[in-house]
Amino acid sequence: MVTTVSASTDTPLDLLVGGMTCASCVARVEKALRAVPGVTDAAVNLATETARVRVSPDAPADTDWPSRLRRAVRDAGYEPRTAEQAAEADSAPAWAGLLPVAAGGLLSLVLMAPMLLSPLGAHTMLAPWLQALLAAPVQFGLGARFYRAGWAALRARSGNMDLLVALGTSAAYGLSLWLWWRAPAGAMPHLYFEASATVVTLVLLGKWLEARAKRRTGSAIRALQALRPETARVLRRKREVEMPVAELLVGDTVVLRPGERVPADGRVLEGRSQADESLLTGEPLPVDKAPGDRLTGGSVNGEGRLLVEVTAVGAETVLARVVRLVEDAQAAKAPIQRTVDRVAEVFVPVVLVIAALTMAGWLLAGAGVEASLVHAVSVLVIACPCALGLATPAALMTGTGVAARHGILVRDAAALEQARRIVTVAFDKTGTLTAGRPRLLAFDTVAGDDDARWLAVAAALQAGSEHPLARAVTAAAVERGLAAMTATDIRAEAGRGLRGVVDGREYLLGSERWMAEHGVALPLTDRTGAHAGATVSVLAESVGDGGQARAVLSFGDLPREGAADALAGLRRRGLRLAMLSGDNPAAAAAMAAPLGLRADEVHAGLLPAGKVDALRALAQAGPVAMVGDGINDAPALAAADLGIAMGSGTDVALQAAGITLMRPDPALVGAALDIARRTGAKIRQNLFWAFVYNLAGIPLAAFGLLSPVVAGAAMALSSVSVMANALLLRRWRPRR
Repeated sequence: MVTTVSASTDTPLDLLVGGMTCASCVARVEKALRAVPGVTDAAVNLATETARVRVSPDAPADTDWPSRLRRAVRDAGYEPRTAEQAAEADSAPAWAGLLPVAAGGLLSLVLMAPMLLSPLGAHTMLAPWLQALLAAPVQFGLGARFYRAGWAALRARSGNMDLLVALGTSAAYGLSLWLWWRAPAGAMPHLYFEASATVVTLVLLGKWLEARAKRRTGSAIRALQALRPETARVLRRKREVEMPVAELLVGDTVVLRPGERVPADGRVLEGRSQADESLLTGEPLPVDKAPGDRLTGGSVNGEGRLLVEVTAVGAETVLARVVRLVEDAQAAKAPIQRTVDRVAEVFVPVVLVIAALTMAGWLLAGAGVEASLVHAVSVLVIACPCALGLATPAALMTGTGVAARHGILVRDAAALEQARRIVTVAFDKTGTLTAGRPRLLAFDTVAGDDDARWLAVAAALQAGSEHPLARAVTAAAVERGLAAMTATDIRAEAGRGLRGVVDGREYLLGSERWMAEHGVALPLTDRTGAHAGATVSVLAESVGDGGQARAVLSFGDLPREGAADALAGLRRRGLRLAMLSGDNPAAAAAMAAPLGLRADEVHAGLLPAGKVDALRALAQAGPVAMVGDGINDAPALAAADLGIAMGSGTDVALQAAGITLMRPDPALVGAALDIARRTGAKIRQNLFWAFVYNLAGIPLAAFGLLSPVVAGAAMALSSVSVMANALLLRRWRPRR
């Protein structure tokens, strides 16, 4: 798979790379891709076997970048793969590829039989010619992949795991041939054919187990991709026509039968039902759907028949964007991985030097060529840097995958790293901590005028807005059966208000502060009755350079279900809390009380720029996470150390956030911080054991305490253990 884009954009190009086996391979592919003229950066992920390449905007736009990048990968000794090859590998059965490993295991077992039977008193030994014959298919047939990849590494003046395995096992096989040739007639020399065959088999077994684990770490992506059905029934001239989902267009009317999967994002036109969105949002309960409600592609329709107008197709659907976010997160590198890459770049040459010094040291100590070479082989085999290359991406893939299954989308590895350090969590109020469905509590005209007329004017101004307060106004007008009016020339100012023309007159509708800025004389509002703790807006008619207030609108909202418990849970973890609101202080304080927030944790009357300033002040105590959902939250989400966007929010908010919550549940904030902490812990555990394994294993092998067979088993075990440790994250569940 290569994402083809114009070089004039900064969109990354994704390339699939086969044949990588360790962290040194990653470093070599990155080096080859960065050497391509016009490439500014390249990041390779061993676990996903992908390369993400960025091209300079100044590079020639007519360059065939996919072909050039594939050539660079092939010249480096690796195999550029197609999307079809990757899909075939991902969909392979669980036991695919085991036959060669089983064959190698059987031949190795025959070679190892005399050693295994000797403790039982059976002292038999296979003839040297038979040992060589049994070991040859394993060494030169099953092990051919190590020779090919090792030779490619040498040609590129580099080294990798395959080179170490090829050198180590060839040395053991060659030493056995030499000892057999030098042995007197009729003598039975101690040979190492079983060591070379067993090491190759164990490494292949480790690679097979590793590949199987990789398929499991990528299961989240495959589960999401499988949500989109292949066909849809489109209503045309009152007839249902079945067509491929890829041919759907925005505006098409799709017929959904009970139990069918929604083919694309849409809006319900007719019918009532429920939608199971659990695989997308992690929400276990079906969500009621009625005319006007949105449907997300990939969700499952309940018991009702629905007519749905398609609102987004292809790459613009929520499902496609979710898959893209997860893929981006899994392709990204954690900051700590860059240190590992620098270590891996010099690791293999250093190991070769250590192996040479080991052999020289044993020769000088009088151990003889045979023992010296065996100890050097052990060093080469045990030092393979597979675990180092897999430690970070394996944990990252599993962590982001399990998070996605529970409705938490992580944008990149840096967001996970930052989430571990958060000290303060700041929340937007409306739509985040509140239900986001405020009601119009009171509508008071200023001069005793006809309130129906002014409510109709306010509803006309708000008719095209998705803001919760706007929906409350239009809902109130509908409930009263008011005739619809039309507004034109509407202009909005984020966080302040809007203006428009109704029946030839210009009106303003917004906050009291905004009205004061426009010279509108504000009416005295009773803040002890219906207006107590309410969010207040003013409708004014533009008159000259100022305006005349016509009505005061008071809105009330309820805390979102579970919000108080979610905040209490964050407080128990030792996190500081804050609520940032554009509402007046009285309204913010009235909402803070049932949420369990203290007065000093409430920051009210903030414009978008004011929220950014408040975050900077909070950041003096440590990294701050901002949780929001609206357009006016986007600057704060971008300015915070970590932005967390509610999935019910706008596209602007989602793009500004490092973590996206697919359902508007404040409890997911704590869950997101928890999975980030656990994923970071797995990364550190994996790296610790990978480094410890090599730091402890190499000296043990150099001092003759490990045989090549034991070293091979330990090397294979290290890679498998790293993958197994990462897969433990699959058991994670959000705490309620």
